[in-house]
Amino acid sequence: MAFRRLPDVLAAELVKLVRRPANWLLLAVALVLSLTFTYLVPYAGYVDGAEPAGPGPGPGSGGPAEAAGDGLTGLLPAELVGNSIGGLPIFLGAIMLILGVLTVGGEYGWGTWKTLFTQGPPRLAGYAGKLGTLAVATLVTVLAIFVLGAAASAGVAGIEGQPVHWPSPGELAVGVGAGWLVAMMWATFGVLLAVLLRGVALPVGLGLVWLLAVQNLLASLAAPLLDWVAQAQKGLPGPTAGSLVAALGAGPGTPGVEQVVGGGQAALTVAGYLVGFALLAGAVLRRRDIL
Repeated sequence: MAFRRLPDVLAAELVKLVRRPANWLLLAVALVLSLTFTYLVPYAGYVDGAEPAGPGPGPGSGGPAEAAGDGLTGLLPAELVGNSIGGLPIFLGAIMLILGVLTVGGEYGWGTWKTLFTQGPPRLAGYAGKLGTLAVATLVTVLAIFVLGAAASAGVAGIEGQPVHWPSPGELAVGVGAGWLVAMMWATFGVLLAVLLRGVALPVGLGLVWLLAVQNLLASLAAPLLDWVAQAQKGLPGPTAGSLVAALGAGPGTPGVEQVVGGGQAALTVAGYLVGFALLAGAVLRRRDIL
């Protein structure tokens, strides 16, 4: 009975999502970041390396020409899956976290939770509608990143006269699924922070501090010095997300991408965090006064 009105709630939440300019801005930022740091900057570096000022070392010597060739290989369509999901553990994940915070935390600032829960569906149905909307939004974002990456990589291959070899449909499906899993995990983390802190500004700030600072400091400074930190980070959301995308071909030079656990274990851990964040936020929202 509690979820009888869920389709109507989901439809209403989707309308709200589409009509909020901030959501479109987040999508645009995610696409620009992905295009710039996955293709434009590396291709500019390849062009500079491929045209040395004077006679340089030949192939096989480890010089600029060989490095440039390696850089070009990473920009071709065959690497579409890894390139598309490589930013999700940190930078694109931060965008998804902000989306989750705005979707749920904005209702506290506007005072609309009270209206929704007193005149609309039960709390869990309204919350499930939010999660369903986020699931759609994160999937659309991941698909858009893949489409943009396909266009960019095909353009690079055409400009450089390289053969075009696309990943198989199965590889694409696995890549999209893994990307959605990571994106949705960070979005539900934002939901949890928004519910716990009842707002937008503080949840966004704390979430970004964790994503962009704390987990990087743990991986780069603490883990090499303390073995227990190195072992503990194998169960943290950021490193496991990085392991998942690394297992699917994301470049190890990408921030946050490192194979600390196997791909299967990483996928289960990320899925566990997603479910845990969602259940905890739902339990708090159901039991706590929203005033």
